[in-house]
Amino acid sequence: MILPHSSSTPIAQQAMTQFANERFLTDSLTGLSQTPKRLPCKYFYDQRGSQLFDQICETDEYYLTRTETAIMQRYAGEMGECLGEGVMLIEFGSGSSIKTRYLLDHLIKPVAYVPVDISREHLHESADQISGDYPDIEVLPVCADFTKPFPLPNPKQRPSHDAVYFPGSTIGNFRPNQAKQLLASIAHMCGQKGGLLIGVDLRKDKAILERAYNDNQGVTAEFNLNLLHRLQKELGATIDVDAFEHHAFYNAELGRIEIYLRSRVDQTILLDGQTVQVEADELIHTEYSHKYTIDGFAEMAREVGWTLRRWWTDENQYFAVLHLVVL
Repeated sequence: MILPHSSSTPIAQQAMTQFANERFLTDSLTGLSQTPKRLPCKYFYDQRGSQLFDQICETDEYYLTRTETAIMQRYAGEMGECLGEGVMLIEFGSGSSIKTRYLLDHLIKPVAYVPVDISREHLHESADQISGDYPDIEVLPVCADFTKPFPLPNPKQRPSHDAVYFPGSTIGNFRPNQAKQLLASIAHMCGQKGGLLIGVDLRKDKAILERAYNDNQGVTAEFNLNLLHRLQKELGATIDVDAFEHHAFYNAELGRIEIYLRSRVDQTILLDGQTVQVEADELIHTEYSHKYTIDGFAEMAREVGWTLRRWWTDENQYFAVLHLVVL
């Protein structure tokens, strides 16, 4: 069953939308005033952005999703055993919850499933589908920014413990110190005996990595540029989106893909009465995607209370799914 999301009044929904737009505006103005300029990657995921990301996952170059999905298909039974009986599964950045289904099929008497996502419409569409396909699991969607504290819903049945499922190597979008803070927050949320099942993209050949973020169809470029379309549509920004282009490369020294919007010309962005000057070839940073070794990630997680219990990877060792616990 699913917690009804149609109970919110139009006034309440309008207030939530206004608050979200105010936060989007504040974060955008703050980022564009920095050197170098930046826009937070969490704002990629409006409904259009979420749809585009789903398309990225289907491109030939983007190995991450199909590799992680294959790992889930093959080892979900073992993962379910590791997570244990009576769990409340909390998924960060649930999106379409496609990989989650393999896990839900193998959980042992799960109490509830809590998908957490910043894109409200996409979240509830996916939650409705999951609820219909898994009628014995209570589905409690939460629209929230998981990088900040948020209250967990109370399921009808008390769980034996909580566990977070954090797929897609999203942890790589955070700088190492930010990743540690988020891992510490998850440990605090789950508490003693809590678990974490997390997808981590592993370090590999530069050419493979750069192709994954520069697909031939240009879907990743459209996804990146959608951030600027959101500034126009939701915040009323005056901006020439066509004068920007997608730019992504692998920084081997720091072990991360760096993604930017590059201006082709000198131009001025007008946002909320403020002007932002952008020079030709200037870069606006939108995302990092850090790549890890298993040992390196385990050591980082250990520093904030997690112990690596088990991991699964593919035959090429491109990607890994790690199970960690709070002792």
